[in-house]
Amino acid sequence: MTDPIKVLFVCVANSARSQLAEALLRHTDPHFVASSAGSKPSSVDPRTIAALEDADVDASGLRSKSIEEFRGETFNYVITLCDKSAQECQAMPGAAEVISWDFPDPVTSADPGAFRHTLHDIHERIKLFVLVKTKHLEDV
Repeated sequence: MTDPIKVLFVCVANSARSQLAEALLRHTDPHFVASSAGSKPSSVDPRTIAALEDADVDASGLRSKSIEEFRGETFNYVITLCDKSAQECQAMPGAAEVISWDFPDPVTSADPGAFRHTLHDIHERIKLFVLVKTKHLEDV
């Protein structure tokens, strides 16, 4: 058995994109331990929870957290979900690899389907990430 792969998703407010990513990765593959945090955390947007529940993804336990909560921990991957957090997290100690993704913030969008679209787009990226990062596990 291999050790779980630890992933920290980061964006500024930790209210939507990083919360979606955390829940989606947990839902997608049990080899991963997912967490999320923000550089300036606020609270989880209720539309984030609604989008996850509509997709039958478990949203229990999600809460907005500061990146400071994770200082001193090590992660296989720190994945930033917006350009602002990417700039702030490039030198994050404890990250074996920092990956930068950039998704529009559904919180500030006027599109009524923004949360659903963001959930879909992040889920597609996560499925590719899981496929690439677990390929070696099949060979063990």
